[in-house]
Amino acid sequence: MPVLNFAPPIQAELPAGIAALSDEEKDARIRAAKAALGARLVILGHHYQRDEVIRHADYTGDSFGLSRTAAGLTDVEYIVFCGVHFMAESADVLTGGSKVVILPDMRAGCSMADMADIDQVEAAWDELARDGGGEILPVTYMNSAANLKAFVGRHGGAVCTSSNAKAVLTWAMERAPRVLFFPDQHLGRNTAYALGVPLDRMVVWNPRRGPAGEPEGETASARVLLWKGHCSVHDRYTVEHVERVRADHPGVRVLVHPECRFEVVQAADLSGSTDYIIRTIEASEPGSTWAIGTEFHLVKRLADRFPDRTILTLEGCVCFCATMFRITPDHLLWSLENLVAGRVVNQIRVPPDTARWARTALDRMLEII
Repeated sequence: MPVLNFAPPIQAELPAGIAALSDEEKDARIRAAKAALGARLVILGHHYQRDEVIRHADYTGDSFGLSRTAAGLTDVEYIVFCGVHFMAESADVLTGGSKVVILPDMRAGCSMADMADIDQVEAAWDELARDGGGEILPVTYMNSAANLKAFVGRHGGAVCTSSNAKAVLTWAMERAPRVLFFPDQHLGRNTAYALGVPLDRMVVWNPRRGPAGEPEGETASARVLLWKGHCSVHDRYTVEHVERVRADHPGVRVLVHPECRFEVVQAADLSGSTDYIIRTIEASEPGSTWAIGTEFHLVKRLADRFPDRTILTLEGCVCFCATMFRITPDHLLWSLENLVAGRVVNQIRVPPDTARWARTALDRMLEII
């Protein structure tokens, strides 16, 4: 049984017969497996999942919403998480190991999360402790491994998502003169700027420069220290994309995720989390035109849901999350039918000490309004 424990993920080869099934046959067998498992099973689906997977989810949401859902589950035995590994880890942590959490494809990771590892963060922390700038409080984005969440928990910090980043960063800045925010520099910069921190009080820490990483500026006087990481999807959007869509679609409103670059967020009309993007489109007027800078599957789903509005991707090409895309109906079917047969595959388990401190950081996040 493959178990994710901060080792390279190993994904078992699927039976050849699954790939040979038609889409209709896969759907029917997934529904049959869900029915057989009944109330013992909950499937969580992130908004960025492909349509043919998300249709089988019992709950859908962004990472914050699904974290809260996982924390509130009581009477289930299995959680099948159609997302990526850090989300499944968080579900295991928040349920106290009382549920069996399964990731249908162990290769569904996150390139942003991989841009910060525990050795790099500890080395940076030690260096910053010696720079004379005073106390630092760490904040990690949800898109990080459980051992980084545990690091934050041990050092008095909290996790955040794009939905509550302002609240968490405000909380952190009230408690320390400096905040180390990782791994997404764009979310950190956009959030801090929105809270009134000037750009010249933010310094980027580059973990790939020098043996322990180096700052791209003077750190002692910085208010917020930003890790040099980014989302491979949202980092692709540029100001040129905003200018082009405004020229091609007069009257368009540009709505982007705060993982986009600072200049893109500044050029947009609105910026917010995945949940904010959905709520904004839901509340928009029929006939309105929107260009959205986020993952393709979500944009397409919104366009299909609201045909009386013009909903476009900010970039003409398809920007989708390749690691989320690894979760397929084939993998979902395989994991469910194994459960029906009494076999657990791809269980995500976080070591107890790591889980304890990660839970501390996650609980702080859930307590901050």
